[in-house]
Amino acid sequence: MSSGRASRRRFTLLAATAVAGALTLTACSEGTKAGGGGNTNFITGSGGVSTVDRADRVAAPKLDGEDLHGKPLDLADYKGKVVVLNVWGHWCGPCRLEAKYFAQVAEETADQGVQFVGINTRDPKRDKAVNFEKDYGIEYPSFYDPIGKLILRFPKGTLNPQAIPSTVVIDRDGKIAARTLQALDADGLRKMIDPIIAEK
Repeated sequence: MSSGRASRRRFTLLAATAVAGALTLTACSEGTKAGGGGNTNFITGSGGVSTVDRADRVAAPKLDGEDLHGKPLDLADYKGKVVVLNVWGHWCGPCRLEAKYFAQVAEETADQGVQFVGINTRDPKRDKAVNFEKDYGIEYPSFYDPIGKLILRFPKGTLNPQAIPSTVVIDRDGKIAARTLQALDADGLRKMIDPIIAEK
C-alpha cells in the first residue's frame, strides 16, 4: 500500500471517529437548542424547531447510498416532494419514543406529497435496525449510515443534524427548511412540517 493511500485511509478513519465522537456527545439528548452563531438566518422557536425563511434556505446535500436492505437509495429521487429526514439508531431511547409517531404521520401525509426518509446511524449491524422498523411499523426507507458519513455532508452553519434523534425537513425545491434536535410526537411533527407542506 502506498503512503498516500495509507494517509488517506487514516484521514477517513479520523474523520469518521470525529463524527462518531460528536454524535456521542449529543446522542439521545432531549431539549437541545441549536446555537446559531453568526449570520445563519435561522431561528429556533419555543418548541425547539429551527426554521429558515424561504428566501434564505440553502440546498440540501446530495445524499445517496444503500438502504437497510442493501438496495440503492438516493434523496434526489424525491425532489419535488417535502422530505422529512430523521436521524435515528435502534439503541436510542428518544428514537423509540418518536418512532410510532413518525410512522403514523408518514402514512397520514403520503398523499400530500411528503416523503419520510430515515438515516440509521451508529448501528454496526443492519438486522437490529431492520427489526426496529418492523417493531414500530416504519414502512419508509432509511439510509444505512453506520459511521455518519452522510451526516458530514450537511454544510456547517446550516440546519444540519447534530444529535440523535434529529429531524430535518427539506422543501419541494430541495432546500433545508426546518430542523429539530429532539424527539417529536405527532403534534410536534405536524407543527414542523405542515407550514412547509402548505408552501406553493
